[in-house]
Amino acid sequence: MNALVRNVGLVLCWFVAAPLITSCAHSEQQRSAGQTVDDATITAKVKAQLFADPDVSALSVNVTTYKGQVQLSGYVDNPTQRSKAEQIAKTTNGVKSVSNDLIVKAQ
Repeated sequence: MNALVRNVGLVLCWFVAAPLITSCAHSEQQRSAGQTVDDATITAKVKAQLFADPDVSALSVNVTTYKGQVQLSGYVDNPTQRSKAEQIAKTTNGVKSVSNDLIVKAQ
C-alpha cells in the first residue's frame, strides 16, 4: 500500500511540476530584463539623435526596438527626411537592423 501511495504521489507531483517547469523555459519570443533595458536605451538614443537633427521632424517619428532591431514609423514631409531618419538609426550604437516604415506625406 505504501508503494502505491508513493507512486501516485510522484505522478501527481509530475503533473503539477511539468507545466511550471515548461512555463519557465526561455523562448525566442521573450526578452530578458537586460535585453529590455538595452532596447529601451537604443530607442532613447535614436530619439535623441532625431531630435538633435534639424532636418528631421522627430515628433512625427515613432521608434520601437526589439532585440536590437529598430522600427521607424510615422510620417515625414519628404523622402530626404525619411532617408535621414533611417541613416541616424543605422549609425546608432547597438542597432542590429532598421525597418523603415516611415510614410512621406502627400504634398
